Amino acid sequence: MVEGAKLMEGADLVVSFQKLLKKINEMIEKAHKKRSRLQIFRLILKDSTSLVEDIKNLNDHLDRPRKEIEKLIQEKEAGDELVGKSRKICLWEFLGIYLPFNSRGEKNEMARDVKETLEKVREILKTMSKDNSEHKITCLPPQNTEIVIGMEEPLLRLKMEVLKDGASTLKDGASTLELTGLPGSGKTTLARKLCSDGQVKGKFRDHILFVTFSKTPNFKVIVQSLFQPYGKVPEFHNDEEAAKELGLLLSKISGSPILLVLDDVWPSSESLIQNFIFQIPDYKILVTSRVTFPAIKSQIHLKPLRYEDALTLFRHVALAKDNGADILSESLVEEVVRSCKGLPLAIKVIARSLCQQPREAWQKMVKAWLQGHSILDSNSNLLNFLQGSLSVLEGEPIIMECFKDLGLFPEDQRIPATALIDMWAELYKLDDDGKEAMNIINKLVSLNLANLLVTRKVESDIFSNYSNHFIMQHDLLRELAIYQSNQEPFERRRRLMVDINENNPQWLLEEQQPGIAARMLPIFFKWCFKQKQQPAIARTLSISTDEVFTSDWGNTQLSEIEALILNVRTKHYSLLKSIEKMRNLKVLICTNYGFHPARLENFELLDSLSNLKRIRMEKIFLPSLGKLKNLQKLSLYMCDTSEAFGNCKIPISDALPILVELNIDYCRDMVELPSSLCDIKTLRKLSISNCHKFTKLPQEIGRLENLELLKLNSCTDLGGIPESVGCLSRLHFLDISNCISLRDLPESIGNLKAMEKLYMTGCSRCELPNSVINLKHLKSVTCDEETAASWEVFKPMLINLKIEVPHVEVNLNWLLGD
Repeated sequence: MVEGAKLMEGADLVVSFQKLLKKINEMIEKAHKKRSRLQIFRLILKDSTSLVEDIKNLNDHLDRPRKEIEKLIQEKEAGDELVGKSRKICLWEFLGIYLPFNSRGEKNEMARDVKETLEKVREILKTMSKDNSEHKITCLPPQNTEIVIGMEEPLLRLKMEVLKDGASTLKDGASTLELTGLPGSGKTTLARKLCSDGQVKGKFRDHILFVTFSKTPNFKVIVQSLFQPYGKVPEFHNDEEAAKELGLLLSKISGSPILLVLDDVWPSSESLIQNFIFQIPDYKILVTSRVTFPAIKSQIHLKPLRYEDALTLFRHVALAKDNGADILSESLVEEVVRSCKGLPLAIKVIARSLCQQPREAWQKMVKAWLQGHSILDSNSNLLNFLQGSLSVLEGEPIIMECFKDLGLFPEDQRIPATALIDMWAELYKLDDDGKEAMNIINKLVSLNLANLLVTRKVESDIFSNYSNHFIMQHDLLRELAIYQSNQEPFERRRRLMVDINENNPQWLLEEQQPGIAARMLPIFFKWCFKQKQQPAIARTLSISTDEVFTSDWGNTQLSEIEALILNVRTKHYSLLKSIEKMRNLKVLICTNYGFHPARLENFELLDSLSNLKRIRMEKIFLPSLGKLKNLQKLSLYMCDTSEAFGNCKIPISDALPILVELNIDYCRDMVELPSSLCDIKTLRKLSISNCHKFTKLPQEIGRLENLELLKLNSCTDLGGIPESVGCLSRLHFLDISNCISLRDLPESIGNLKAMEKLYMTGCSRCELPNSVINLKHLKSVTCDEETAASWEVFKPMLINLKIEVPHVEVNLNWLLGD
């Protein structure tokens, strides 16, 4: 193999260089009585000093026998000594006697030949060092000088896992553990700290092996490196042979515990992990990766540092030396630390950039951050590292676009999966049921580019609308998503993000509203004005405001916008008249992050948007509906619906004539649905969840002849289901879970011939009618134990029925916004 040849070439190089120095030494010894040009040899030996050091370092790196390099060092030092003793020797006379030339040109030629030889030696050593640095396999040094602050708890968990007997495994074989986290969260630092721990070294001794993976690792080369500390390095024809020989090697040394660290494993190398697993006692594998590998069941996730630990780490790096830190105010240091968002890499990079800097430099950076500039703008090293972390998305353009879309939502806020599903279905033509979108979300989560929060865990089904799924993102990753989106000029950007608040002083709006502070005009709209209303090509527009924004955008052209995201924090919000110009608008997402519902005004402007298909509202006081003649999906979350449904000026069937899906969740004022809803023949999905005042369905519910899904989850006051429900001939899915006031099911339920799934956990008081024996296509019933006993009576007649009693977990942490 080429790599093996280079190693052999390196060994020959040491021998050749020994001969060269020996010859020079002999020449100096014979010239001790001469008095010319000794300087040439002084320069040669001086030039060789760094070269000998390079060979020594490479020898240590390759774990070669020390006698090879010690002999070389001795000979070189002897040459230095001889030159030192011969400072008055005339080397010109020496050269004239002992070298086959006398002319000045011949002497220059000799010096040039020696110099070229040294350069060639350096070039070979550089190549060898480069080739072997890709897969660094070492018995780690006894001491690790890297600072680990705020990671004591995960370090302790790591120690417990590697020191204990037995752990989760990929298959019968080595106990395997994964350490995963955000890019720059300290995975490698923690792994190295673990390997230098006294207890860990006491158990594994000399059998701690550390492999740093490359993006495209060569398994054969890695295995060859693993052989180096144990003797002769074999050559392999293929990966299968390399895996076999590795197993034999590990078996030979299995008398002692073995710890193998596979550091920075990329997604494309997941299958390669299997090649390192063998049925050997006391053999542990620790995998570090920014990617979560589902096959590894035992995992430790690194989280951002707590503020106190982040402050300690920052002070250690930035203020370790005397740099006039006493003149820095505590608030200034704290502001810098907060901007790093608990990411160890960011803390160290920013700390080093500010170390030894005057107070003015600190103040300038903090001022820029407070004005809305990203921390990534102030440090190219941090930006380059985080951008490099996105290389895992190479060849995945849709996933990259979806990652960038996460920056459209406010900082430190959960992003509803349903909002992303609506956007991506229209922008990227992902499937309507959300499964493709959730696959992308799960991919981003596995790459540690986002976090998934599920507030209520229930069994997945084909009709799930993922209303309990939320996405969170680290602030620096959000800034990275925004940075990536803003690389193109304004007129060519696919996403426009407008943040209108008092901390954005770039552009001052000339017109002020009575009683309201001056508003900020986004740079995008200024650009549009300067370009004489030149249309932008952006498909997505996100507008965040901290107060009501009622001023118009003039003649700004927004005709290409397909998705509009409104992030508001106010009790009153007025849709801008310019929304009428968004002729291609397909998705409207309006989310109020204030405490009370925001009253939405100018809602009638949406009537003119013929392409608007999806609307999602959260914490909005929904006004009376106009005629949304092409709306297909309406989702209302924590909204006030009394005016829209209770006092609607026109029948809801006229307002939403081709509605396909209606989702109403956590709407506390929802009592009943208007009967005219049952005239919407296109309705296929009706979901009313966590509406605790909802008491009844319309008697005319049976007129929804195309209804496939009826979800009435956690409607605690629902007292009954109309008999007309038996007319829903296409109903596949019924969910009445946690409807604790429901006493019985109607007898007509037996007419639901297409019924496949029924959820009724928490309905232990609900009596089953005998007609359920007619549900021949019913495949599964999910219920509690008491209800399961009632279904067991009918199971002999329902041969395809599967009764499941799940353990449901409820997590209310999301209410805290975290």
